[in-house]
Amino acid sequence: MESGFFILNIVAMEHTNEFLTLSRKVFSSYKSLGDKAFLQVKDDEINQFQGSSSNSIALIVKHLKGNMLSRWTDFLTTDGEKENRNRDTEFEGKLLNKKEMIELWEEGWACLFSALDSLAPNDLDKTVYIRREAHTVQEAIIRQIAHYSYHVGQIVYLAKAFRGEQWKSLSIPKGKSEEYK
Repeated sequence: MESGFFILNIVAMEHTNEFLTLSRKVFSSYKSLGDKAFLQVKDDEINQFQGSSSNSIALIVKHLKGNMLSRWTDFLTTDGEKENRNRDTEFEGKLLNKKEMIELWEEGWACLFSALDSLAPNDLDKTVYIRREAHTVQEAIIRQIAHYSYHVGQIVYLAKAFRGEQWKSLSIPKGKSEEYK
């Protein structure tokens, strides 16, 4: 499932339930990639860094949760950048263990799916704000798909780097393309 294909289809769609259904499917696919990566990492790897300017898997999850709660809480009625959010602190500290990290992950996704599932096709042309910048609901959803895919990609990359030869591919394994035709 290629994300670019889905995003292009989403942009081209009329304002129907199909847009909301496909958006949920795309968000679910990214959540699933993260879930599968988490199954492969060890507790001590979630707080590891690849370099001094990188983030750990745990910090990326902490950021995603903060973003999801901010963007999707009262989605249609308040700015997506909530005043009580302190984005900078999402990239500080460390989590105790993988269980705690997954709880944050699940809380963020639950908020997103609850808000998404409450939307109707006639909401898609409504205006919402993110950092006082106007977006249609449809634009805001596409913006979040792009943002979350970026960070899930980082999580998968880090998990794969930490597992090395023990990594089990989440898609078609390297050198196995012919088997999937």
